[in-house]
Amino acid sequence: MATKLMDKAKKEKADEFYTQLSDIENEMRYYKEQFKGKIIFCNCDDPYESNFFKYFALNFNHLGLKKLIATCYDSSPVAFTQLSLFNCGKSIPNKNRRAYKIEITEVSDFNADGAVDLSDVRYLLQNKDNTLTLLNGDGDFRSHECVELLKQSDIVVTNPPFSLFREYVVQIIENGKDFILIGNTNALTYKEIFKLFKENKIRTGNTNFNVGMYFFVPDDYLKFHKIVDGKKMVRVSTSCWFTSLPVKKHNEYLTCYKRYSPEEYPQYENYDAINIDKYTEIPYDYDGCMGVPITFLDKYNPEQFEIVALGIVGSIDFSSEKRMEILKDGKGTGTFTINAKGTLYKKYNPQVDKKPPAFKDAETGELYSSIYARIIIRRRNPNEN
Repeated sequence: MATKLMDKAKKEKADEFYTQLSDIENEMRYYKEQFKGKIIFCNCDDPYESNFFKYFALNFNHLGLKKLIATCYDSSPVAFTQLSLFNCGKSIPNKNRRAYKIEITEVSDFNADGAVDLSDVRYLLQNKDNTLTLLNGDGDFRSHECVELLKQSDIVVTNPPFSLFREYVVQIIENGKDFILIGNTNALTYKEIFKLFKENKIRTGNTNFNVGMYFFVPDDYLKFHKIVDGKKMVRVSTSCWFTSLPVKKHNEYLTCYKRYSPEEYPQYENYDAINIDKYTEIPYDYDGCMGVPITFLDKYNPEQFEIVALGIVGSIDFSSEKRMEILKDGKGTGTFTINAKGTLYKKYNPQVDKKPPAFKDAETGELYSSIYARIIIRRRNPNEN
């Protein structure tokens, strides 16, 4: 259901998934040193709704931030209201659903209780050094105004629109900025994102990979998983963190304990590589190309392995072009394809394959198993155990 909801969001551009503060706190605690003295840009974040803005406002001094910038798009559910941030008394008319930006350069202990907390954040705009300004455009991250703010920033931190993730990341990279973002694990297979993994310009974050997250959604969402404090929540099992900043686990060497055997690690029929079903089962004594699940990228250490290609058509050159009948539940359908629909495949082995064969050679009748998305890797240092 979660994947269907995200697919629906892509099709309908309904990208209003609001991140829990707890998920933000769990990930951000690893980057304190990188945040010090930096300008943070949350360019998909209405301060009325965004826990990203709340997190950085509350921790502005603790993290030693130089500035916090947040922009709101004009279709935000609250963008049409009177802009009186947290009831601080400073407001500007906004009857035409105008986008706006908030720039924070100082967070003080306004209530003099000895700590900066949410009650102080409500009064942020009472400080003359903090500003709220209407934008001329719609607040889209691709607009000239938002791109200019991006150029002033050091690190972008947000949950960008699921439907525009590729374009969003490419823009950040082109402007030479660092980022910490929430995205779909399926983005690992986007050619634009996969290229960045190969170039070591992006990596998975510290938390929540292959676990999923719960997001708040607007009240008019009909499909949701639970209600917490009167708010609807959707669990997206395919969500995770992506970042350009250093992550400790990506410097750790993966321990390989299994010995290679051709029976346990069959060769693909259309590419010179062996198939590996779990990244934990990478053999320690095989130096050729290996196809591993995309979950490998969460443990990927570029010092230990080299990413060769993504195992789909357009990323690699297949070594054969067989005409094959597509099977359903192991039975013929009368529909034919070339090269297993452009993916990797191997000979069907009824002794070990749990699923029925997916394809049959139109000439020989040989049966083949379909392989889910694989990443082709090889060791950086052959013969290193």
